[in-house]
Amino acid sequence: MASRVLAVLCLLAAAAVLPALAVTDRDEVCAADNAGRDKAQALRLKVIAVVSILVGSAIGAGVPSLGRRFPALRPDTDLFLALKAFAGGVILATGLVHILPAAFDALGSPCLVRGPWKRFPFAGLVAMLAAIATLIVDTVATGYFHRTNAKRAAAVTDEPTPGDLETSSDDHHGHAHGMSVLAATPDDDELVRHRVISQVLELGVVVHSLIIGMSLGASDFPSTVRPLVPALTFHQLFEGIGLGGCIVQAKFRLKSVVAMALLFSLTTPVGIGVGIAISSVYDETSPTALVVQGLLEAAAAGILVYMALVDILAEDFTKPRVQSRARLQLGLNVSLLLGAGLMSLLAIWA
Repeated sequence: MASRVLAVLCLLAAAAVLPALAVTDRDEVCAADNAGRDKAQALRLKVIAVVSILVGSAIGAGVPSLGRRFPALRPDTDLFLALKAFAGGVILATGLVHILPAAFDALGSPCLVRGPWKRFPFAGLVAMLAAIATLIVDTVATGYFHRTNAKRAAAVTDEPTPGDLETSSDDHHGHAHGMSVLAATPDDDELVRHRVISQVLELGVVVHSLIIGMSLGASDFPSTVRPLVPALTFHQLFEGIGLGGCIVQAKFRLKSVVAMALLFSLTTPVGIGVGIAISSVYDETSPTALVVQGLLEAAAAGILVYMALVDILAEDFTKPRVQSRARLQLGLNVSLLLGAGLMSLLAIWA
């Protein structure tokens, strides 16, 4: 819940900051080139992009949930592990091939004539700090939930005193009912891990999705927008599969599952809408815009790389069930490479 609130706050903060970015003191190399600008045609393509990306994101986030109807897609099957390995490759390539290079480009832009940005690789530093921060949040949150559940278990399972043995049968039944409720509480270590993973992963994905949506929405060049429509649709589809798989394993209540899927599905379309609204005043080559975009992209890259390697891939690849079966190991590695390869290929267009 806290991660979803934080993600929404990030959305609102970025939406509030980026519209105010203005053009100030730039070199001639940063001057806008109006050749090929067609606002009306670009707007039509953006509307198509909103619908296409929304549908692709929803399908991607919903595919892992089909395990309720199709047993082959349940979390305990080999197919689900292969699907999750594919999604892990997608998320890893998103961080290393799509987002991190964009952060280096933004913070190393010739338009940044002032400040320390060219004298130090801040993109790499911020990505590293974001990965470390994710590790801290991951372990602290997991430890907190473990301690909370342990205290609850200890409070209910205390041995009754001799006086308690003389209580009425009604009281006894009430105590037994409390024990049954405790037994149904999701206090399994693995379940706690999956819940933390899914929420931290969504935070990184939402930040990235907002940025790419605003970048697309702010462009008035059809030649730029057109290839991004299919590329970002597949991008969000694959990313949604990865996030959806983590959400399914977390076994949230239906209301939470729907809320997390909606937040992911709507973030890029909302970003496109914000980009359209600010396209007349937003300048992607202004120093402030470049710094804000570069820092946010770097942070998102660090989060996604950590989550892909540590919480998605390493967790499944080191399971005894996987390591004891050579064929399953091979299948997961092929699936991982396929996901990373396809997402890397999309970097040609997006």
